[in-house]
Amino acid sequence: MTHRILLRAGHVLSMDPAVGDLPQGDVLIEDGKIAAVDREIGADAEVLDMTGRIVIPGFVDTHRHTWEASIRNVAPDATLDDYFVDILDTFAPLYTPEDVYAANLAGALECLNAGITTLVDWSHINNTPEHPDAAIRALTETGIRAQYAYGSANTSLADYWFESKIAIPGEDVRRVRTEYFASDGGLLTLALATRGPGFCVNDVVTSEWSLARELDIPITVHVAMGRLAGRFGMVKQLHDLGLLGPDTTYVHCCYFSEEEWRLVADSGGTVSIAPQVETQMGHGWPPVMKAIEHGLRPSLSIDVVTTVPGDMFTQIRAAFAAERARVNAASWQADVPVPDTMLTARQMLEIATRNGAHVAGLEDRTGSLTPGKRADVVAIDATALNVAPVHDAAAAVALSADVSNVETVIVDGVVRKRDGRLMADVARARRLVEESRDRLLAAKEARA
Repeated sequence: MTHRILLRAGHVLSMDPAVGDLPQGDVLIEDGKIAAVDREIGADAEVLDMTGRIVIPGFVDTHRHTWEASIRNVAPDATLDDYFVDILDTFAPLYTPEDVYAANLAGALECLNAGITTLVDWSHINNTPEHPDAAIRALTETGIRAQYAYGSANTSLADYWFESKIAIPGEDVRRVRTEYFASDGGLLTLALATRGPGFCVNDVVTSEWSLARELDIPITVHVAMGRLAGRFGMVKQLHDLGLLGPDTTYVHCCYFSEEEWRLVADSGGTVSIAPQVETQMGHGWPPVMKAIEHGLRPSLSIDVVTTVPGDMFTQIRAAFAAERARVNAASWQADVPVPDTMLTARQMLEIATRNGAHVAGLEDRTGSLTPGKRADVVAIDATALNVAPVHDAAAAVALSADVSNVETVIVDGVVRKRDGRLMADVARARRLVEESRDRLLAAKEARA
């Protein structure tokens, strides 16, 4: 029997130019798929009244170390250099599979609660084969759409992040591919989270890129973040190794040379920017406009909740403010008017939705409210005092709304948040992640 949900009378921002915006419109969902978007749709369906709501595609977070939810805010004032020592060399070696499960469960539910319906889980915590199993199990249980990016172990900073000679274990990645990701059409898909040149010797870099291409899975890698990685010239090194390709997402990109921007664009690569982390921890200026100027479609990501908030509203505003501040300052110093290419609130919403799906390789199934795509939909309460009255719906979402206004969240046609409440055992998730916190802190003290 066909299952239909009709979202009725909302302010629809489809983020699809062919569909457009509907100040009052309906969205029909059939068996997990968007069947129609129109001013008024008649259908025998479960009706969700969207009056006073702004209906948008779900946000897409293209890079989050979800396993760090257990140690939220342990490094509020950290720089990037601090992070390597305080997190990767201190907490990561202590993580058990149970800690990973608890963090991924709570972290993925946090995403859903905030209207993030698609997550790239950059999971560099695979200290044993049981660690990825735990991470994937948690993602599966939450019902989020996710790309699980299998990363390295993190049991020693010296072993894994300074000219590392230890590759991601290909045998276990193949096992995970066979066991959990035999099809690429499911709610969860697989990627490889690589450390790249500078952090690894060339033989390891080449072997990891070869592994991903053998398994036909995308690659995601941190590049040009902070002064150290900027000096690595990582994209230039990848080019020299013959490894650039359209299957690779480059995270941060703050210290790219002009040549590296051209190499990424010419190779068809994609870009993920984590603006709050980048400005706060010293990675560099979030290069949103630089990416756009080179013909790329940048996406946004959260990165680490050890240090920054885990919602997309924060990222939208951090990127918007940082980029406009940079351009305004440069224009003032040069005594010229600001350019008409300044970022707009509407662009930021597109970057957080449709561009994110593009970067995650999932634009054929999510990122816009397009008939035929899977139904990943979010409704924002625009009657709340921090949002009303609405003059510009895109600006209302990008610049006024917050997590408290995320009223309805639908992933793949399944309602995951209704009337402002997650349809999940939140108490259990919180208990598990608090127990994980306590266990990790005790282990840290014992190790000291």
